[in-house]
Amino acid sequence: MKHFPLFPPLLLALLCPFFIAATGDDNTKHIVLIAGKRSHGSGAHEFNAGCHLLAKALNEQSGLKVKATVVGPGWKNDKSVFEDVDTVVIYADGTKGIENEWEFLDVLAKKGVGMVFLHYAVHPSPEQGKQYYQPWIGGAMETGWSVNPHWVADLKILEGHEIGRGVPESITCLDEWYYNMRFVPERDKVLDLFTAVPTRENMYRYINLWNQHGVDGLGKPQTVMWGYERPNKGGRGVGFTGGHYHQTWAIDGVRTAVLNAIVWTAGIEVPEGGVKSDPLTEDDLNENLDDYGKKNVRQKLPDVKAWRELPPAKVDTKREAGFKKQAA
Repeated sequence: MKHFPLFPPLLLALLCPFFIAATGDDNTKHIVLIAGKRSHGSGAHEFNAGCHLLAKALNEQSGLKVKATVVGPGWKNDKSVFEDVDTVVIYADGTKGIENEWEFLDVLAKKGVGMVFLHYAVHPSPEQGKQYYQPWIGGAMETGWSVNPHWVADLKILEGHEIGRGVPESITCLDEWYYNMRFVPERDKVLDLFTAVPTRENMYRYINLWNQHGVDGLGKPQTVMWGYERPNKGGRGVGFTGGHYHQTWAIDGVRTAVLNAIVWTAGIEVPEGGVKSDPLTEDDLNENLDDYGKKNVRQKLPDVKAWRELPPAKVDTKREAGFKKQAA
């Protein structure tokens, strides 16, 4: 009877963790967040600060096997960070965060890479929306069809879906909540993750893209965050229309829903209590803000009571009367 030495198997067992670490074969999901340039002034469209805030939550607080990397303008000059990407998050003005790399991102999407578009990043041209956004995330904002008022929304999360885990049934948040998106023809394939009802009473500002569709949508549930599972297990996408105000990220339920959505698109089962993240302090909210010099405004934590007491926006009846004439 032959006796085989135990040394080689024992050595292999001891070295195995090092081999796994060296090859990166540890099932860690890689998330790349693309932050756009500054644009709107202090406290609004804080793409860099918002991306870093979400990345910090994923890397340091979630307890999940994820690696979140933030890149900024000019990312297209070094695409190495995307070599093992599982989800791409874009938070930027319109399509500027894409940097004309449509085909590059399209190839990623066709490989099953997740896509998450935050706030203004959900707004391409109608042609780009149909060619890219609808296949990637199931829909997009469209000028002349969608609207972008600022209003105090009482958000309702979709029941029974994992993205809703750990998210309160109702959340109050003032933001520029776009609605009436242009979705894929197979509307039933789109998940209405966050819905809310705009009314004359909860409107704070009617701005440039207000139109008859916005008027017609008053008093009816509107989808302000949606999810999409591409056909044939081709990956997942999410659109989130909030995030104009940096304060939004300090609303725990909103932040949890977005973090849940990010990991869902990366193919991770959302934890039962949702993706963990620490409540934000005022100092947290003021990290990584864009530099506007003396015009920088220290960001305060949200005051939901004050939002509820805001007077309704004045209705421009003459402007709205013109909508009907244009449609006639």
